[in-house]
Amino acid sequence: MAKLYFRFGAMNCGKTTALIQVDHNYRERGMKTILIKPGSDLKGDDKILSRLDVSRPVDILAGPNDNLFELIKTYNLEKGPFHCILVDEAQFLSTRQADQLFEVAVLQDIPVICYGLRTDFLLEGFPGSERLLLLAHSLEELKTICTCGRKAIANARKVGGSFVFEGEQLAIDGRDEVSYQSLCGQCYFRYKKEAERTQSTTRGE
Repeated sequence: MAKLYFRFGAMNCGKTTALIQVDHNYRERGMKTILIKPGSDLKGDDKILSRLDVSRPVDILAGPNDNLFELIKTYNLEKGPFHCILVDEAQFLSTRQADQLFEVAVLQDIPVICYGLRTDFLLEGFPGSERLLLLAHSLEELKTICTCGRKAIANARKVGGSFVFEGEQLAIDGRDEVSYQSLCGQCYFRYKKEAERTQSTTRGE
Protein backbone atom coordinates (compact mmCIF):
# COMPACT_ATOMS: atom_id res chain seq x y z
CA MET A 1 0.00 0.00 0.00
CA ALA A 2 1.23 3.49 -0.86
CA LYS A 3 1.67 6.04 1.94
CA LEU A 4 0.89 9.66 2.70
CA TYR A 5 3.98 11.61 3.79
CA PHE A 6 4.07 15.02 5.46
CA ARG A 7 7.40 16.80 5.49
CA PHE A 8 7.17 20.04 7.46
CA GLY A 9 9.40 22.72 8.85
CA ALA A 10 9.86 26.44 9.40
CA MET A 11 10.35 28.72 6.41
CA ASN A 12 13.75 28.55 4.69
CA CYS A 13 14.27 24.92 5.66
CA GLY A 14 14.31 23.88 2.00
CA LYS A 15 10.87 22.28 1.63
CA THR A 16 10.26 23.37 -1.95
CA THR A 17 13.83 22.66 -2.99
CA ALA A 18 13.48 19.15 -1.55
CA LEU A 19 10.20 18.67 -3.46
CA ILE A 20 11.83 19.69 -6.74
CA GLN A 21 14.72 17.31 -6.03
CA VAL A 22 12.30 14.42 -5.43
CA ASP A 23 10.47 15.31 -8.65
CA HIS A 24 13.80 15.28 -10.53
CA ASN A 25 14.72 11.89 -9.06
CA TYR A 26 11.45 10.31 -10.22
CA ARG A 27 11.68 11.81 -13.70
CA GLU A 28 15.34 10.84 -14.06
CA ARG A 29 14.24 7.22 -13.63
CA GLY A 30 11.54 7.53 -16.28
CA MET A 31 8.74 7.76 -13.70
CA LYS A 32 5.89 10.28 -13.77
CA THR A 33 4.76 12.68 -11.06
CA ILE A 34 1.82 15.03 -10.49
CA LEU A 35 2.74 18.39 -8.96
CA ILE A 36 0.05 20.19 -6.96
CA LYS A 37 -0.15 23.42 -5.02
CA PRO A 38 -3.10 25.34 -3.56
CA GLY A 39 -4.28 28.25 -5.67
CA SER A 40 -4.20 30.49 -2.58
CA ASP A 41 -0.40 30.39 -2.76
CA LEU A 42 0.13 33.30 -5.15
CA LYS A 43 3.91 33.08 -5.08
CA GLY A 44 5.09 31.85 -8.45
CA ASP A 45 1.55 31.89 -9.87
CA ASP A 46 1.15 28.47 -11.55
CA LYS A 47 4.69 27.36 -10.74
CA ILE A 48 6.33 25.80 -7.72
CA LEU A 49 9.17 28.20 -6.97
CA SER A 50 12.03 27.60 -4.55
CA ARG A 51 14.15 30.27 -2.89
CA LEU A 52 17.07 29.05 -5.03
CA ASP A 53 15.12 30.33 -8.04
CA VAL A 54 14.42 26.83 -9.34
CA SER A 55 10.87 26.23 -10.50
CA ARG A 56 8.50 23.60 -11.88
CA PRO A 57 5.08 24.15 -13.51
CA VAL A 58 2.23 22.66 -11.50
CA ASP A 59 -0.12 20.09 -12.97
CA ILE A 60 -2.98 20.92 -10.62
CA LEU A 61 -3.51 24.39 -9.16
CA ALA A 62 -6.06 23.42 -6.52
CA GLY A 63 -8.98 25.67 -5.73
CA PRO A 64 -10.46 25.60 -2.21
CA ASN A 65 -13.42 23.45 -3.26
CA ASP A 66 -11.61 21.13 -5.65
CA ASN A 67 -11.85 17.40 -4.97
CA LEU A 68 -8.24 16.26 -5.20
CA PHE A 69 -9.17 12.59 -5.16
CA GLU A 70 -11.28 12.98 -8.29
CA LEU A 71 -8.84 15.34 -10.02
CA ILE A 72 -5.95 12.94 -9.49
CA LYS A 73 -8.05 9.96 -10.53
CA THR A 74 -9.03 11.66 -13.81
CA TYR A 75 -5.49 12.91 -14.42
CA ASN A 76 -4.11 9.43 -13.84
CA LEU A 77 -6.60 7.82 -16.25
CA GLU A 78 -5.95 10.39 -18.98
CA LYS A 79 -2.18 10.86 -18.69
CA GLY A 80 -0.90 8.19 -16.31
CA PRO A 81 0.09 5.97 -14.82
CA PHE A 82 1.73 8.24 -12.26
CA HIS A 83 4.17 7.09 -9.62
CA CYS A 84 4.05 9.90 -7.05
CA ILE A 85 1.98 12.95 -6.08
CA LEU A 86 3.99 15.94 -4.81
CA VAL A 87 2.18 18.78 -2.99
CA ASP A 88 3.79 22.12 -2.16
CA GLU A 89 2.49 24.58 0.47
CA ALA A 90 0.22 21.87 1.84
CA GLN A 91 -0.71 23.99 4.86
CA PHE A 92 -3.09 25.91 2.59
CA LEU A 93 -5.15 22.82 1.75
CA SER A 94 -8.55 22.42 3.33
CA THR A 95 -9.13 19.70 5.90
CA ARG A 96 -11.20 17.80 3.36
CA GLN A 97 -8.45 18.02 0.75
CA ALA A 98 -5.98 16.53 3.23
CA ASP A 99 -8.48 13.69 3.70
CA GLN A 100 -8.66 13.27 -0.08
CA LEU A 101 -4.90 12.94 -0.38
CA PHE A 102 -4.95 10.26 2.29
CA GLU A 103 -7.60 8.47 0.24
CA VAL A 104 -5.41 8.79 -2.89
CA ALA A 105 -2.57 6.99 -1.15
CA VAL A 106 -4.78 4.27 0.31
CA LEU A 107 -7.35 3.72 -2.45
CA GLN A 108 -5.49 4.74 -5.60
CA ASP A 109 -2.22 3.29 -4.31
CA ILE A 110 -0.11 6.30 -5.33
CA PRO A 111 2.43 7.72 -2.84
CA VAL A 112 1.62 11.30 -1.82
CA ILE A 113 4.36 13.54 -0.42
CA CYS A 114 3.21 16.85 1.08
CA TYR A 115 5.51 19.71 2.05
CA GLY A 116 4.37 22.60 4.22
CA LEU A 117 4.44 24.65 7.38
CA ARG A 118 3.17 23.27 10.65
CA THR A 119 2.19 26.60 12.24
CA ASP A 120 1.52 30.19 11.18
CA PHE A 121 3.10 33.43 12.40
CA LEU A 122 1.02 33.27 15.61
CA LEU A 123 2.09 29.66 16.32
CA GLU A 124 -1.40 28.47 15.43
CA GLY A 125 -2.07 25.50 13.18
CA PHE A 126 -3.16 25.62 9.56
CA PRO A 127 -6.21 23.44 8.77
CA GLY A 128 -4.34 21.43 6.13
CA SER A 129 -1.30 20.85 8.33
CA GLU A 130 -3.34 19.87 11.37
CA ARG A 131 -5.14 17.20 9.38
CA LEU A 132 -1.96 15.93 7.73
CA LEU A 133 -0.30 15.59 11.13
CA LEU A 134 -3.16 13.29 12.13
CA LEU A 135 -3.41 11.25 8.93
CA ALA A 136 0.07 10.94 7.44
CA HIS A 137 1.71 7.52 7.58
CA SER A 138 5.08 9.24 7.85
CA LEU A 139 6.05 12.58 9.43
CA GLU A 140 9.41 14.23 8.86
CA GLU A 141 10.63 17.56 10.17
CA LEU A 142 12.95 19.51 7.89
CA LYS A 143 15.18 21.66 10.07
CA THR A 144 16.67 25.11 9.77
CA ILE A 145 18.27 27.53 12.22
CA CYS A 146 17.45 30.89 13.73
CA THR A 147 19.88 33.80 13.35
CA CYS A 148 21.03 33.06 16.90
CA GLY A 149 22.03 29.52 15.93
CA ARG A 150 19.22 27.64 17.69
CA LYS A 151 16.76 25.42 15.85
CA ALA A 152 14.04 27.54 14.22
CA ILE A 153 10.44 26.56 14.99
CA ALA A 154 8.47 29.77 14.33
CA ASN A 155 7.60 31.69 11.18
CA ALA A 156 7.60 35.31 12.30
CA ARG A 157 5.91 37.81 9.99
CA LYS A 158 7.31 41.19 9.06
CA VAL A 159 5.46 44.01 7.37
CA GLY A 160 7.67 46.78 6.04
CA GLY A 161 10.63 45.27 7.90
CA SER A 162 8.98 45.25 11.34
CA PHE A 163 7.73 42.16 13.17
CA VAL A 164 3.95 41.94 13.55
CA PHE A 165 1.92 39.61 15.74
CA GLU A 166 -1.61 40.24 14.57
CA GLY A 167 -3.42 39.93 11.28
CA GLU A 168 -4.95 37.39 8.92
CA GLN A 169 -3.44 33.92 8.76
CA LEU A 170 -2.88 34.08 5.01
CA ALA A 171 -0.37 36.68 3.81
CA ILE A 172 1.97 35.66 1.01
CA ASP A 173 5.70 36.23 1.33
CA GLY A 174 6.89 38.97 -1.02
CA ARG A 175 3.53 40.72 -1.45
CA ASP A 176 2.36 43.95 0.21
CA GLU A 177 5.70 44.36 2.00
CA VAL A 178 5.19 41.02 3.79
CA SER A 179 8.19 38.85 4.58
CA TYR A 180 8.92 36.06 7.03
CA GLN A 181 11.83 35.12 9.24
CA SER A 182 12.43 31.73 10.82
CA LEU A 183 13.05 32.07 14.56
CA CYS A 184 13.67 29.87 17.55
CA GLY A 185 11.16 30.04 20.39
CA GLN A 186 13.30 32.37 22.51
CA CYS A 187 13.82 34.93 19.75
CA TYR A 188 10.18 34.73 18.69
CA PHE A 189 8.95 35.72 22.16
CA ARG A 190 11.65 38.38 22.52
CA TYR A 191 10.54 40.08 19.31
CA LYS A 192 6.91 39.68 20.34
CA LYS A 193 7.54 41.48 23.65
CA GLU A 194 9.39 44.26 21.83
CA ALA A 195 6.48 44.68 19.42
CA GLU A 196 4.01 44.84 22.32
CA ARG A 197 6.11 47.49 24.09
CA THR A 198 6.27 49.55 20.90
CA GLN A 199 2.48 49.34 20.51
CA SER A 200 1.93 50.40 24.13
CA THR A 201 4.25 53.41 23.69
CA THR A 202 2.52 54.41 20.46
CA ARG A 203 -0.88 54.24 22.15
CA GLY A 204 0.41 56.20 25.14
CA GLU A 205 -0.36 53.41 27.60
